[in-house]
Amino acid sequence: MTYTERLFENNYTMLTKEFIGLIADASNLSKKEVEHLLTTTNALVREHLMAGKAIQLQGLGALEIKERKERVIVHPRTGERTIAPSKNQLVFRPMANMKDELKKI
Repeated sequence: MTYTERLFENNYTMLTKEFIGLIADASNLSKKEVEHLLTTTNALVREHLMAGKAIQLQGLGALEIKERKERVIVHPRTGERTIAPSKNQLVFRPMANMKDELKKI
């Protein structure tokens, strides 16, 4: 089965190695250069998010850390109520044009 055939299968998740290969083919860069570029990008995104800053990716959307407030949760079987502590969560908000394109799928 070719990569293109797998791409259109239901529930297919592209592997990092395949993603690197696609970028290398499209950009005329070597796979090593693309891998280094993605590793560096990943590190910078993490650093920026950990500093509490949002990242806007033009054409895709925004990544940001949002705090989920403390809340009461109920165990479905026992009905026991407990408090779930607050926590930070990574959130991706797609841009309007990306939302529109996804609705067409």
